[in-house]
Amino acid sequence: MQKLLVFQSLWAMERRHADGHERSLEENIAAIVEAGFDGISAHYTNRRDVEHLGEAIRGTGLKIEGVCFPRSVEDLRLTLELATEFPVSHIDLQADIRPRRVEDCLPLLDGWMRLAEETGVPVYVETHRHRITSDLLFTLDLLDRRPELPLLADLSHYLVGREFAFPVEDESHAQIRRILDNARAFHGRIGSCQQIQIEMSFPQHRPWVELFRDWWAYGFRNWRSRAAEDAELVMTCELGPRPYAITDRHGNDTTDRWAEALLLGQMVREIWAEGAILPPSEGRDLRMPERVI
Repeated sequence: MQKLLVFQSLWAMERRHADGHERSLEENIAAIVEAGFDGISAHYTNRRDVEHLGEAIRGTGLKIEGVCFPRSVEDLRLTLELATEFPVSHIDLQADIRPRRVEDCLPLLDGWMRLAEETGVPVYVETHRHRITSDLLFTLDLLDRRPELPLLADLSHYLVGREFAFPVEDESHAQIRRILDNARAFHGRIGSCQQIQIEMSFPQHRPWVELFRDWWAYGFRNWRSRAAEDAELVMTCELGPRPYAITDRHGNDTTDRWAEALLLGQMVREIWAEGAILPPSEGRDLRMPERVI
């Protein structure tokens, strides 16, 4: 049976609060386990850090999304070595290079996919600003040349990057659906056409929440139609700290990101269970969970 796994990003667990307090890795892992997440997203670029992470999650049952930022084909080798020693659900590849020509990207993409096939580790290219996939239209051109390129869909980057009109036009919806057709995993945050990450529990942001619900519902259904019967789809809650998070005059978040991560996890599980694009919600409960950390 196909299954949705909801991960929590360790980067998103950073407080960056004016009081200067940061929780330890162990404290963050304990909170993630208690909240019922299936896994975590963490950098897979440094052996010592990955070893520490392995120790911290031992016995928890948490799975891992490994994140890397290669600038060359060879840069991916260390991440894949770590992934074979400390197994991951998949690698989230943020290609930290920005060629202006599609032709210059193809040797990199082909090389990364070749290494992934050789090691047997799934590698998905994330849609992300200031990366090889920075621009939506450029990424669509890449897909024209490499139609099977596996993507990790973070749609917030394209919504704010292209500054879509709202309501979103049919052409823009079609472009997003083309990205979703290649999505093998997802990163979850709610953005607007002006801001990368908005407070999803604020009532004035409901239209953006509904937009992302519809996009994710389409993406989940599309994935189900092409994935194996026993496949697992990973959605990572990635509500980042400042400057992703909107802050007040004191530099603190305007909302409790951990509570919103719990809300986001609940929402994507509902979308998965319903299995269809949802109608606009007049009465969905977007109140915050009571437990915070």
